[in-house]
Amino acid sequence: MKKLLTIFAISGSMLFLSACNTVDGAAKDVESVGDCADGVQGNC
Repeated sequence: MKKLLTIFAISGSMLFLSACNTVDGAAKDVESVGDCADGVQGNC
């Protein structure tokens, strides 16, 4: 039982860390689109 809980804890941690990385990448993509849309030449 203890082994199973450890596996679930490690799996949950891995999912949480990968989700943070994905959200960070998505935020950078949205920010780059906003920079491109502001009309300043050279931001795209």
